[in-house]
Amino acid sequence: MRNILMILMLGAVAMATSGCGASRGWYHLPATEFDEIDYGRTVKTATIRNLEVAYVEAGAGNAETLVLIHGLGSNAKAWMRNMDAWAQTHHVIALDLPGYGRSTKGELPYSLSFYAQVIVEMLDGMGVEKAAWAGHSMGGQIAMIAALEFPEHVERLVLFAPAGFERFEEGEGQWLRGAVTPEFVADTTVRAIAVNLHANFYDTPEEAEFMITDRIQMRGASDFPEYCYAVSRNVGAMLDEPTQDRLGEITQPTMIVFGENDGLIPNPYLHGGYTRDVARIGDEEIPNSDLLMVEKAGHFVQFEGYETVNPAVAEFLRR
Repeated sequence: MRNILMILMLGAVAMATSGCGASRGWYHLPATEFDEIDYGRTVKTATIRNLEVAYVEAGAGNAETLVLIHGLGSNAKAWMRNMDAWAQTHHVIALDLPGYGRSTKGELPYSLSFYAQVIVEMLDGMGVEKAAWAGHSMGGQIAMIAALEFPEHVERLVLFAPAGFERFEEGEGQWLRGAVTPEFVADTTVRAIAVNLHANFYDTPEEAEFMITDRIQMRGASDFPEYCYAVSRNVGAMLDEPTQDRLGEITQPTMIVFGENDGLIPNPYLHGGYTRDVARIGDEEIPNSDLLMVEKAGHFVQFEGYETVNPAVAEFLRR
């Protein structure tokens, strides 16, 4: 239960299909370095300070920029079902946060403010002074931090099942901080990866199979311990920079998107209740917000509910 509870509590991204891992050959997948994972697009890098930040992009470079920020444990591939649709009107950039994917890993600050600052500097290096920011889960909380701390760089927000709305007691946070260690992340079994990640979907699509296989294969990467360290530190980061009491300070036009069947928000073990109730917290407290609830979609709403999400977000971005 501890393993399941961690994933439900944190909203860690990815998925798992149903069925037995052994029957799918998951136990026999070869190890893969992070820079060998196929993104389906050309992966570029931007040098920020002493960091290499990996990213993929789509759309015209002279259009308004939309930057996409993945959640805990994920990477830029989280947006594979969305980028081309939004690239019809925007220059879309999906990045790997430091500590993830093909970006630099190691002994880094790993605070949400650190991530927001890195993205600001990355965009500035591309000549982008102001952009629309979209984030999923932890990425949504990073986007909110950016809107609060660097408002001159954030044109508008799109928040997909964001962390930062649901409130937790101090004891819950302390327990999380101590429980999610790098060793805990590293020791996740193949079967646990499948079971845990399945919680991110209402009805797991076959197209999301890569999220299991990538996660299994990266366990053999030379810098996998650094990835595990980043995941562990990011748990503390979300606790250290809460946004729950600052939602009213967000002035940018904001679109909030949740799946009606999000199994991670609110936490069913600690809080229970309905996703819509958490979503309404953000919608009511953020002054200039729109709320979209997507039927038959879970926590990974932008992937599972892309047919609804893509045109709705496109319309919001055109306003």
